[in-house]
Formats: sequence, C-alpha cells, structure tokens
Amino acid sequence: MKRSVLVTGFEPFGGDLLNPSEVIAVALEGRVISKHVIHAQVLPCVFGTSIDVLNDALNRYKPNLVICLGQAGGRAGITPERVAINIDDARIADNDANKPIDRPIVKGGPVAYFSTLPIKAITAALNKQKIVSSVSQTAGTFVCNHIFYALMHAITKTRSVRGGFVHVPWLPEQIKDKKGQPSMPIEVMIKGIETVIKVSLKTAKDKLVSAGAEH
Repeated sequence: MKRSVLVTGFEPFGGDLLNPSEVIAVALEGRVISKHVIHAQVLPCVFGTSIDVLNDALNRYKPNLVICLGQAGGRAGITPERVAINIDDARIADNDANKPIDRPIVKGGPVAYFSTLPIKAITAALNKQKIVSSVSQTAGTFVCNHIFYALMHAITKTRSVRGGFVHVPWLPEQIKDKKGQPSMPIEVMIKGIETVIKVSLKTAKDKLVSAGAEH
C-alpha cells in the first residue's frame, strides 16, 4: 500500500462561489510528493457533518500525513495554525443554518490540541520562496477550528500520523468588491501547499517537539 497524504478543503460558504481550500485540494488529487500519493477530500462547511466526512476519509485512505485547509479572508498569507480549541462558537450560520454557541466539539475532550506539523519550518520555507506566510495563533471558533480539533482528536493516539490545519487567503476574484483586501493567486497557493507537504514529510517525527512546537 502506497504511503499517502490526505488534503482536505471546504466547499464555498457565506455566499462565495469559490473556496480556495477546495480548489487547492482538488488540484493536488493524485499527485505524488516525496513518494506519497495525495488524496483530496472536500468537506461540507457544516458542523458535525464535516467531521463524519473527515473520519470516513481517514478510514478510507489511512494517510501518513493530514493537511486540512480552510479560507481565512482578510489574511495576506498562508498561515499554519498552532492550536485547535474544544469549542464551537459561531458568529454566522454554517451551510445548513447551524449556529452553535459555546458548545464543546468533543464533550469531555481536552481543552486544546496543538498541531503536529512543523509550523515554523513551514513558514520559513514558504517565506524563502517569497510566499507570504506566518504562524497563526487562532483558528477561530467556526467550522475550520471544528475540523482542526476533530482531526487532532482522531489522530492523537496514532503516533505514525501527523496533521494540522492551514489557512489560505482569498483568491483575487473573490476581492473584486472588497477594496484593499489581500489575496493570493491560486497557482501560488498550490505551490505553497506543496511546500507544506514536502516540509512536513521531510521533518523527522522524532525531531517534533510535543505541543506542536516550532522548528
């Protein structure tokens, strides 16, 4: 069985016709990076259901690495997230009109999980390629954080699987009516996520500090 990487993205939400995370994931489907085949999974932007779809993909592909992607409009660069917190607190409704407030993602689960991606090595590699990147200290409390926490909860007992969440900016076509907002071309984002995968696979597991820390 080939070693594999699972890359997830979200369907459009909030009235958008596109979601760059979905476009990136679909573009990477079937590629081979560092001898790992890439599998893509598009997730619904829906609390609960998105976790079911993620877990099905984890069981189906049994990946060695999982990179979950989401859109963070207003950010200028590719931002790997440091920590997922055990709370859903939606400012807006998801695509099924759910709007949970102050609700734990996993009842009785840990307060938070740190990413097990080499987040500082990732940002350094991206910036070296002139792709704007920085570590983000919050994934919010919407569906992105929801799926980030669920991922880490699912893989925490599997030391052979690393994973985390990476936010990407708006596409240029998404900001036509958003004067002054930053964006990034899709070709640059795809190249950037390829780099995220390469760096994550290259970094030896025994060099990763627990608590998702920095390299």
